This record gives sequence, structure tokens and C-alpha cells, in this order.
Amino acid sequence: MLHFESDYMEGCHPAILKKLEEINYEKNTGYGFDKYCASAAEKIKAACGKPDAKVHFLIGGTQTNSTVIRALLRPSFGVVCVDTGHIAWHEAGAIEASGHKVLPITGVDGKITAEQLDTYVRMFYKDENWEHEVRPGMVYISHPTEWGTLYSKKELQDLHAVCQKYKIPFFIDGARLGYGLAAYDTDVTLQDLADCCDVFYIGGTKVGALLGEAVVFTDPSLEQDFFTIRKMSGAVLAKSWIIGVQFDVLFTDDNYLKISKNAIDTAMAIKKGLLAKGLDMYLDSPTNQQFFTVTDEEVKRIQTFAGYGFMTKPNETHSVIRFCTSWATAMSDVDALISHF
Repeated sequence: MLHFESDYMEGCHPAILKKLEEINYEKNTGYGFDKYCASAAEKIKAACGKPDAKVHFLIGGTQTNSTVIRALLRPSFGVVCVDTGHIAWHEAGAIEASGHKVLPITGVDGKITAEQLDTYVRMFYKDENWEHEVRPGMVYISHPTEWGTLYSKKELQDLHAVCQKYKIPFFIDGARLGYGLAAYDTDVTLQDLADCCDVFYIGGTKVGALLGEAVVFTDPSLEQDFFTIRKMSGAVLAKSWIIGVQFDVLFTDDNYLKISKNAIDTAMAIKKGLLAKGLDMYLDSPTNQQFFTVTDEEVKRIQTFAGYGFMTKPNETHSVIRFCTSWATAMSDVDALISHF
């Protein structure tokens, strides 16, 4: 079987495994107050161009999203996101379970525009009964989106400007950030992204680490009490140095971006190969997730040789499926996948 179900099927990059083995018998301080977390944080701040930023290391994406959102929202506030956003679609109500409502906006190709956001917030406050409703208290997007699409630098700047206009924090989910930064035609760098939001996180789980995400508060004032809120949320790992050392490796010699490029190269090969075979692309993704519309009969055949991700059913007889690549995907597996069509 060929496996293209997700981008976290492999263990970790060999350089990380080697480093973990080297330090296995070291004694390290717990809860993130160790030398490896400190070193990784400094490297991340330098890469972002944000020397005053605050960096925290958490375990996984859903935990990170729910903890950051919980920390930034007042009890009666909700979080605005696109209707296909991860927190609205694939996190099993984790945000609502923390006591906050997700406020979805209908998007296009997984994105919302600054104009949509401005209209949504403006119209909320034009309602004379707004004090009886859940207030939009922050904005969440992911980059890349759930549909593998990317925001441009201007789109991010414009969204951030709307958030600043209404004095609400702008949070970017970067679970797959490496694959967004490594995309061929993007105009967004890590420093650009850091400039365009108040808090974001750098995904490790899906981009070469065994586990872990690095939360970066570009606005340090929002970081107040975050460690305590993490602890209250079950989001503090005693052996946090395990995450810290991984990010220390990923942010040495530009490794994070370097290893991400393989996912883009293999994904573009899948796109080119399957389009040449006559498959219908559901939408055009420039990142490591490629989406195709196939008949349900074809799905049964694909299941005999490849794993994939199911996304949606556009009608009763067709499905949209996803082939997902990673930092470790072999081009030989891509060639084998294409040869089956």
C-alpha cells in the first residue's frame, strides 16, 4: 500500500532523532525552563525578526488552538473563522468545550477576506441587541488553509488591519506552516507572517518533529498568564525539553524550510501526474495537499492500492479525496501512485 493519508505518518527527521539520542541521559529542567527550549526560542525569535516575542512549546495542534483561544478570549467572547477552518470543522468542538463559541464566515477556497471580516464585525455592532450576543473577540485563520490554499502577504496585512481597527487579536494556525513558506509562488516569509498577526504557531508535528508546536506571541502583552492557563488546560508537558530540542534542530541552518521543500516537490509531481491522467482537480492548491474529485466507484479502486484523506461529497456519486505529502515522502511512491491511474 502507498500512504498519502496525512503529513504526520512518519516519525521525525533523522537530525532530530540523532540529537534526542545524544542527550537521552542528560538531566533537564522540566516544564519548558530548560536550555533547549531557551535556545530554540531565541532561534525562532531571530528567524521571525521579533526579538521581544514570547515563545511557548505545546504538544499538538488542537491543544494549541484551544489553549491560545481560551487564553485570549474573555468569557462572553467568541472566535471568528472561515466556515471550513480547522477549529470549526475538524476539532470535535474543542473550542466550544472551553466555553467559547466559534463564529464562522463563509469563505472561498478556505479563506476569508478583509472585506468580509470588516463587514461581519461592523454589522455585529450595528445590531442594537449586540450586548445579548457572543462578541467577536478574536480572529483565527490557518496558513495553509484546510484546503491547502495560501494567503498573500497583502491579504494577511489587510486582515490584520481590520483586527487592529476593532482591537481584536489576530491568531494564525501554522500547523503546516513550513509547507506554506516553501510553496513555489508564495510571497509570504516567516518574518512577513510574524509582522501580520498578534500570535501564531509554527507546526512541528506535521513538519519533521515527533510532536510539538511552537506558539509565538508577537504581541508580548497577550502572553500574560499564558503558562498558568496552559497548566490549567493540561497543555504543559513535564518533559518540554523534548519539544524544545526538536525546534532547536529545526531552526538550525534553516532546516525547517529546507525539509519542507520535499513536500512541495512531491505534491506538485502528484498534481502534474494525475492531471495528465485525466483526473479532475477540486481546487488548485500550491501546497502539500492535493484534492481531486473522483467517482465513488473509483474510490473503491483507489482503496486497493493507496491511502488518502476523505474531504467531502459534492454530490451523491462523487467524492473529493486528498493526497497529502510530507517532508519524508519519497518520489518513488509518487511515481507508483501515478502509475496506478
